[in-house]
Amino acid sequence: MSNNKNNFDGDLEQFVKKLFGNKKEQKVVSEVPKTEPNDEQPSSDEQTKKTSKPIKKDRKPISLKQWAASATIITAVFAALILVFANLYVVKENEYKVVRQFGEVVKYETKPGLHMKIPFIQSITTLPRNLMTHDMTEEEISTGDKKRIIIDNYTVWRVTDPKALISNAGQLLNAESRMEEYIYSALRAEFGQTNYDDIIQEESASRGNINDRVTERVNELIAEAKLGIEVIDVRIRRTDLPQENEQSVYTRMVSERQSIAQTYLSEGDAQKRTEEAQTDQEVQVILATANKEAAVIRSEGESEAAKIYNNAYSKDPEFYSLFRTLESYKKTIGDETVIIIPANSPYARLLSGQ
Repeated sequence: MSNNKNNFDGDLEQFVKKLFGNKKEQKVVSEVPKTEPNDEQPSSDEQTKKTSKPIKKDRKPISLKQWAASATIITAVFAALILVFANLYVVKENEYKVVRQFGEVVKYETKPGLHMKIPFIQSITTLPRNLMTHDMTEEEISTGDKKRIIIDNYTVWRVTDPKALISNAGQLLNAESRMEEYIYSALRAEFGQTNYDDIIQEESASRGNINDRVTERVNELIAEAKLGIEVIDVRIRRTDLPQENEQSVYTRMVSERQSIAQTYLSEGDAQKRTEEAQTDQEVQVILATANKEAAVIRSEGESEAAKIYNNAYSKDPEFYSLFRTLESYKKTIGDETVIIIPANSPYARLLSGQ
């Protein structure tokens, strides 16, 4: 080789310095003008201006090793920051944060604030903590008196155990679907024992009891399945008849009402006759008792009168005879009574004043 100083000896930094340093020196040298021997010599001032050009300083060449090391450090710090921020999560007041590790629930956070999970190993699932309302689809159900009705209801519920919900239901939607199945099962059982009239009356005690019993039964089924949720209330929003049998049900209801009215009338007539017979019997008993008591009183009075008469007769028989005679006159002689008696009878003598 003719020029050994430009050969690569294994040191990249020295090689680049030699390579770029030589070119710069050649460029500076080439810029110096050559003077011809026959040309006029410039004056000292002009020569000073020409020779007073700024001399370019050689820049220190960039070290690839330092650049690579700096880039690596910056990239590592940036990646670390991204990794940290990517694994931070915030817990709000109205939600649960469920921490899952390899698909298994290890814990859940309820305290509001900033928390961190293990990168690439743990994942976060968010569940609501507040009360929720579930509008259920309309369902056709048979009542206790064999009527088909359409039920439109809603449910108020909440999550109580996020770990149980994730472990046994997988996700919130699955738990909600199973809850809806339990509610329809409980409604069919309760409505099958209740008449239509008790269901449609909003103020009826039976309707309120149905809501309470359905809520209690659904919570029992949820507890058995360990879904980690709780039903607060099940409410009936609307009840209606199916359109295809609305008229037939109405006609049957009219005939049933008429039958019930006729039954009431028959029972009223029978009750009336029974009460009249009982009243007549009581009147007869009262009259018989009164007549009996009157006869006893009358006999006692006559007996007492007979005693008085006997006492009076024994004291003055003639006066008593006269009194008896006068009393007989009161009973036998009227305004138009004609009495025919012998002239020598005591009666005649008494009347004639003898």
